[in-house]
Amino acid sequence: MAPLFLDPGLLRRRAVLETCDPAADCTGDASDAWREIAELSVHVEPLSVESRERFEQREATITHRVVCRHRSDVDRGMAFRIGVRRLVIRSVHDPDETGRYLVCRCEEAT
Repeated sequence: MAPLFLDPGLLRRRAVLETCDPAADCTGDASDAWREIAELSVHVEPLSVESRERFEQREATITHRVVCRHRSDVDRGMAFRIGVRRLVIRSVHDPDETGRYLVCRCEEAT
């Protein structure tokens, strides 16, 4: 298996790493409050768009691959915020097990 080569020059976009703090609102319903953890440089690649019908409405699930420098605090359920878009992290892995980079599979929140 050939070693994976990740070009650090690709990490050109700025993103805010966020964590979700679920809280109850005044009616007792759960609401998500996103809290900023850090700002970092990332590379974003669109992966797929899956369309489906749900309750007689069309919905789309958009997935991305986000590459960033390794951080020990990045975990599933967190998100990258890029402008007004929020990419929720579904999986995190170290692609070459060197502790240099993380590859996150993300789903765009609507």
